[in-house]
Amino acid sequence: MKRLLTVLCCLLLVSAACTSGGQQVKLRVLASPELADLGPILADLRAETGIELEMDFQGALNTSAALIPGRAEHDLAWISTDRFFQLDFRQTADKGERPLATKTMISPVVVGMTPAKAAELRRGKPDGKLSWADLADAAAGGSFRFAMANPATASSGLISLVGVATAAAGTGAALRLEDVKCDKLQGFRTGHTVTADTSAALADRFAERQEVDAIIGYESTLLTLNGGGRLKAPLELVYPRDGIVQAEYPILLLDPAKREAYDKVVSWVRSPATQKKLMEKTLRRPVVGDVGLDPRLPASTGNSLYFPDDPAVVDKLLGDYADPAGWNPGRVIFVLDFSGSMKGSRIAALRATFAGLSESGGGFDRFYRGERLTVLRFGGKILGDREFTINGPRDLDALRAFIATDDFDGSTAVWSALGEAYAKAGAHRRAEPGQHVSIVLMTDGESNAGQDIEEFLRAPRESGVHTYTIRFGEANRAELDRAAVATGGHLVDANSTSLLDAFKEIRGCR
Repeated sequence: MKRLLTVLCCLLLVSAACTSGGQQVKLRVLASPELADLGPILADLRAETGIELEMDFQGALNTSAALIPGRAEHDLAWISTDRFFQLDFRQTADKGERPLATKTMISPVVVGMTPAKAAELRRGKPDGKLSWADLADAAAGGSFRFAMANPATASSGLISLVGVATAAAGTGAALRLEDVKCDKLQGFRTGHTVTADTSAALADRFAERQEVDAIIGYESTLLTLNGGGRLKAPLELVYPRDGIVQAEYPILLLDPAKREAYDKVVSWVRSPATQKKLMEKTLRRPVVGDVGLDPRLPASTGNSLYFPDDPAVVDKLLGDYADPAGWNPGRVIFVLDFSGSMKGSRIAALRATFAGLSESGGGFDRFYRGERLTVLRFGGKILGDREFTINGPRDLDALRAFIATDDFDGSTAVWSALGEAYAKAGAHRRAEPGQHVSIVLMTDGESNAGQDIEEFLRAPRESGVHTYTIRFGEANRAELDRAAVATGGHLVDANSTSLLDAFKEIRGCR
């Protein structure tokens, strides 16, 4: 009888550890690196279902080709987000059927900030809440430095960039290509001084150095940092009031032949008991409604921002942001009309515009630390020419003083002045090959001196330097539009908005 009972017990154990077909199943899984913390959970999965997940940790943004059914080398994928892959998948007709995907847990991308810096940035804010614009403003002024994973290699970095750019667009909708034509993130980017290729490596680097004010990453990663005993003091988690983007950790079926095992895995992972265990051990939020929230997780994360539905938007964001470790600020050449018609309210509006771009509170649009500017004042000839590198208040004061002069001229040589700007652009490009240079031309009247537009357009000029024209007053719209289009830029009519809004729209365009 004892022998029979022993045999029966063994059979029950074997049955519990098997799938239909009577054999244990091992599935190869392409996984985001931060999911290395699932070790104990995966051991429970194997014990309770007989399914072993062999995790192959790779950077999620480098794996789009590996997620196509029929071409994949893995059975499943378990990644922080598949949104980038889904965007790419929609654009290619020959990829076949989209892989089945099931969300398993949630973690928003937020900001972990030293308590002292959080208190400093909140000072003077009635509701005490911070926005992405507040952080961009502080970064532009040199008072906020942060760590963020490289958007080109890490999902957390790209999700962060999408969130910031969506907030900067201010439309309340998913980013469109026209929302990122002008790089409004340069000030924000100046604060990005610590980076890494994955969110896990970034967390390690931040903990080792603790030399910046904040780290931007998954809520779960930052809460784990707080509880790991490696920080001088726990970080204060900031959920920007203008919204966040979330990772949803889907499991994707890459080999349709493994559908039965896939269903068992996702059913087990999404069960209330496992969801509770995942939340307690990894601090990621549950996706099923009948699991109470861990007290370490705030009940509300604020607004959720939309994800772009056009892959070109993501490509443009990455192209504009570039590698944060090797970023080199470009140069903007301002060509400003100081003819007699600018006297009075118009010159006051121009000076107020530069003051608005210089002061704290400018959010995504203010001049930023390290920015390089050239300013040409013109009438019938060049009246003044000066270069600025913004490293602090003195440089901003000098810039405003240069605009404050009452040195006006009786005539207006628009196209000769723009030709001078192109000569300067060429000199800067020769001195620093590869430097991005753009030109902003503002005028309020017809060109009545120097070369005409036909001569300007026929003359050789530095290629790749775009001119963005601002029409003010009675300036010739058709000519300004023609010059902008011919050089790869575009026109903004300040008469239909304001001079400040016009400069904000095109300052630093690429």
